[in-house]
Amino acid sequence: MNAVLLRELEVMRPQIRARWEALLRIERLHTPLANPDTLVFMFDQTLDEVLGALPGRPVRSAGPRPTCRSERNPMRVYFSALEQALLEALIHVQAGQIAPEPAKHTAAVAERTAAVTEVCAALRRIARREIATLDQICKPRGRQRGRTRLSRA
Repeated sequence: MNAVLLRELEVMRPQIRARWEALLRIERLHTPLANPDTLVFMFDQTLDEVLGALPGRPVRSAGPRPTCRSERNPMRVYFSALEQALLEALIHVQAGQIAPEPAKHTAAVAERTAAVTEVCAALRRIARREIATLDQICKPRGRQRGRTRLSRA
Protein backbone atom coordinates (compact mmCIF):
# COMPACT_ATOMS: atom_id res chain seq x y z
CA MET A 1 0.00 0.00 0.00
CA ASN A 2 1.57 3.25 -1.01
CA ALA A 3 1.50 6.30 1.23
CA VAL A 4 -0.81 8.26 -1.11
CA LEU A 5 -3.51 5.58 -0.98
CA LEU A 6 -3.21 5.32 2.78
CA ARG A 7 -3.55 9.10 3.20
CA GLU A 8 -6.59 9.11 0.93
CA LEU A 9 -8.22 6.34 2.97
CA GLU A 10 -7.55 8.35 6.14
CA VAL A 11 -9.20 11.39 4.52
CA MET A 12 -12.20 9.20 3.63
CA ARG A 13 -12.70 7.96 7.22
CA PRO A 14 -16.04 9.76 7.66
CA GLN A 15 -17.37 8.24 4.44
CA ILE A 16 -16.03 4.79 5.37
CA ARG A 17 -17.71 5.03 8.78
CA ALA A 18 -21.01 6.17 7.27
CA ARG A 19 -21.03 3.36 4.69
CA TRP A 20 -19.98 0.80 7.32
CA GLU A 21 -22.83 1.85 9.58
CA ALA A 22 -25.30 1.76 6.68
CA LEU A 23 -24.19 -1.77 5.80
CA LEU A 24 -24.56 -2.90 9.43
CA ARG A 25 -28.07 -1.49 9.58
CA ILE A 26 -29.07 -3.55 6.53
CA GLU A 27 -28.08 -6.81 8.25
CA ARG A 28 -30.55 -8.82 10.22
CA LEU A 29 -29.79 -8.56 13.89
CA HIS A 30 -29.48 -11.87 15.71
CA THR A 31 -28.46 -10.63 19.15
CA PRO A 32 -28.43 -7.36 21.08
CA LEU A 33 -24.63 -7.29 20.66
CA ALA A 34 -25.08 -7.14 16.87
CA ASN A 35 -27.06 -3.92 17.17
CA PRO A 36 -25.35 -1.22 15.06
CA ASP A 37 -26.02 1.31 17.83
CA THR A 38 -23.73 -0.82 20.02
CA LEU A 39 -21.10 -1.62 17.40
CA VAL A 40 -20.49 1.96 16.20
CA PHE A 41 -18.61 2.70 19.40
CA MET A 42 -15.82 0.38 18.21
CA PHE A 43 -15.47 1.87 14.71
CA ASP A 44 -12.60 4.28 15.35
CA GLN A 45 -10.50 1.77 17.27
CA THR A 46 -11.01 -0.89 14.59
CA LEU A 47 -10.24 1.53 11.74
CA ASP A 48 -7.08 2.67 13.56
CA GLU A 49 -5.95 -0.92 13.90
CA VAL A 50 -6.70 -1.90 10.30
CA LEU A 51 -5.21 1.21 8.70
CA GLY A 52 -2.20 0.99 11.03
CA ALA A 53 -1.54 -2.55 9.81
CA LEU A 54 -1.36 -1.48 6.16
CA PRO A 55 1.83 0.42 5.33
CA GLY A 56 4.51 -1.69 3.71
CA ARG A 57 3.10 -5.15 4.29
CA PRO A 58 2.78 -6.62 0.82
CA VAL A 59 1.07 -10.01 0.84
CA ARG A 60 0.34 -12.63 -1.79
CA SER A 61 -3.09 -13.65 -0.56
CA ALA A 62 -5.73 -12.20 1.70
CA GLY A 63 -6.65 -15.68 2.87
CA PRO A 64 -10.17 -16.88 3.42
CA ARG A 65 -12.82 -14.78 5.08
CA PRO A 66 -12.98 -15.42 8.81
CA THR A 67 -15.54 -17.90 10.04
CA CYS A 68 -17.18 -18.32 13.40
CA ARG A 69 -18.97 -21.12 15.17
CA SER A 70 -22.19 -19.23 15.53
CA GLU A 71 -24.23 -16.93 13.34
CA ARG A 72 -24.91 -15.05 16.54
CA ASN A 73 -21.36 -13.69 16.69
CA PRO A 74 -21.80 -9.98 15.85
CA MET A 75 -18.17 -9.66 14.78
CA ARG A 76 -18.91 -11.70 11.66
CA VAL A 77 -21.24 -9.01 10.29
CA TYR A 78 -19.15 -6.18 11.76
CA PHE A 79 -16.02 -7.15 9.83
CA SER A 80 -17.83 -8.13 6.63
CA ALA A 81 -19.43 -4.69 6.51
CA LEU A 82 -16.07 -3.02 7.20
CA GLU A 83 -14.40 -5.01 4.43
CA GLN A 84 -17.03 -3.89 1.93
CA ALA A 85 -16.84 -0.24 3.07
CA LEU A 86 -13.03 -0.21 2.90
CA LEU A 87 -12.92 -1.83 -0.52
CA GLU A 88 -15.48 0.63 -1.87
CA ALA A 89 -13.38 3.52 -0.54
CA LEU A 90 -10.15 2.07 -1.91
CA ILE A 91 -11.67 1.53 -5.36
CA HIS A 92 -13.05 5.08 -5.30
CA VAL A 93 -9.58 6.46 -4.48
CA GLN A 94 -7.91 4.30 -7.10
CA ALA A 95 -10.44 5.35 -9.75
CA GLY A 96 -9.68 8.99 -9.01
CA GLN A 97 -5.97 8.60 -9.62
CA ILE A 98 -4.44 9.73 -12.88
CA ALA A 99 -4.40 6.96 -15.47
CA PRO A 100 -0.89 5.68 -16.10
CA GLU A 101 0.86 5.80 -19.43
CA PRO A 102 0.17 2.69 -21.53
CA ALA A 103 3.70 1.43 -20.88
CA LYS A 104 3.11 1.55 -17.10
CA HIS A 105 -0.44 0.18 -17.18
CA THR A 106 0.50 -3.40 -16.16
CA ALA A 107 2.51 -2.15 -13.18
CA ALA A 108 -0.37 0.10 -12.09
CA VAL A 109 -2.85 -2.78 -12.27
CA ALA A 110 -0.51 -4.95 -10.18
CA GLU A 111 -0.11 -2.14 -7.62
CA ARG A 112 -3.89 -1.68 -7.36
CA THR A 113 -4.44 -5.40 -6.95
CA ALA A 114 -1.72 -5.55 -4.29
CA ALA A 115 -3.41 -2.71 -2.36
CA VAL A 116 -6.76 -4.53 -2.38
CA THR A 117 -5.06 -7.74 -1.25
CA GLU A 118 -3.22 -5.91 1.52
CA VAL A 119 -6.38 -4.25 2.83
CA CYS A 120 -8.24 -7.58 2.87
CA ALA A 121 -5.32 -9.45 4.47
CA ALA A 122 -4.87 -6.90 7.27
CA LEU A 123 -8.58 -6.75 7.96
CA ARG A 124 -9.05 -10.51 7.90
CA ARG A 125 -6.12 -11.08 10.30
CA ILE A 126 -7.73 -8.74 12.80
CA ALA A 127 -11.21 -10.14 12.14
CA ARG A 128 -10.08 -13.75 12.71
CA ARG A 129 -8.60 -12.77 16.07
CA GLU A 130 -11.66 -10.82 17.20
CA ILE A 131 -14.16 -13.40 15.98
CA ALA A 132 -12.24 -16.21 17.69
CA THR A 133 -12.08 -14.23 20.93
CA LEU A 134 -15.82 -13.67 21.01
CA ASP A 135 -16.43 -17.30 20.02
CA GLN A 136 -14.42 -18.36 23.09
CA ILE A 137 -16.28 -16.00 25.39
CA CYS A 138 -19.67 -17.11 24.08
CA LYS A 139 -18.80 -20.81 23.94
CA PRO A 140 -21.69 -22.87 25.29
CA ARG A 141 -20.84 -24.45 28.58
CA GLY A 142 -21.66 -28.09 29.24
CA ARG A 143 -23.26 -29.35 32.41
CA GLN A 144 -21.00 -29.01 35.38
CA ARG A 145 -19.89 -32.25 36.98
CA GLY A 146 -21.22 -33.16 40.36
CA ARG A 147 -24.24 -30.92 40.11
CA THR A 148 -27.65 -32.40 39.62
CA ARG A 149 -30.86 -30.64 39.00
CA LEU A 150 -33.39 -30.93 41.79
CA SER A 151 -36.87 -31.68 40.65
CA ARG A 152 -39.86 -30.03 42.18
CA ALA A 153 -42.48 -32.29 43.60
